[in-house]
Amino acid sequence: MTDARALRDLGPRPVWVRVHGVSKSYGDLAVLRDVDVCFRPGRITAVLGPNGAGKTTLLKMILGLVRPDEGTVTLGQARVNGDAAYRRDIGYMPQLPRFPDNLTGHELASMLDDLRGFEGRPDDSLVESFGIVTEMSKPFRALSGGNQQKLNAALALRYRATVLVLDEPTAGLDPVAARVLKDRVRTERDAGRTVLLTSHDLGQLQSLADDVVFLLDGVVRFEGEVSELLAATGQAELEGAIAALILEGGDERSGPARSSGCGEEVA
Repeated sequence: MTDARALRDLGPRPVWVRVHGVSKSYGDLAVLRDVDVCFRPGRITAVLGPNGAGKTTLLKMILGLVRPDEGTVTLGQARVNGDAAYRRDIGYMPQLPRFPDNLTGHELASMLDDLRGFEGRPDDSLVESFGIVTEMSKPFRALSGGNQQKLNAALALRYRATVLVLDEPTAGLDPVAARVLKDRVRTERDAGRTVLLTSHDLGQLQSLADDVVFLLDGVVRFEGEVSELLAATGQAELEGAIAALILEGGDERSGPARSSGCGEEVA
């Protein structure tokens, strides 16, 4: 079982997310194959790959929603095994929020507070920054698509979580709101949070991500800094670099060597 003390001890300190020797199959389909990656605190890591590469399965494992057939996922010193308590230390922004659409923003926030067992003063600054204070009293179904996405982001970042998992975070946002959110994500990174995100908008990612984990056919083909990926592929933009990796294919992993220990956590 997940070590409850280890979860409590996460606090605000930087925490590594480690994925070690992870494999997952659905029947005869191997979705992930012996995946070893580290997500570092104080960094924004983009998880990229074409459709069917294993990105969604990997993120679901980190969220505790899918269990690996082999290998381990750890958050700091706490091993992830689907225990709901572990999720309290994650802020998750899904691509498509599927909240009960009859509840208002205030009611959704209260519901999530209860589900997470959250005590203390939440961070609602994004509600103000997005200009949706008055929208919080409306049922979710009555909100525009853009305002639903703003509420989605505000709820994900409400709890000062140690680890943030953001799926297509700027999708559906206007340029002003997208800039507000990107600035906030950078602030979370600078505060030592471990930020994982995925997006099909590689232009947005290049301006936001520090590191890249690239998956192809369930295997990590590259793990390293964005600048290292651009240099390795001889490309000036992330879109070209990712296209080069897809076309290259093969079984060799690119990028700088990473120690199996993932580095040391900051106390």
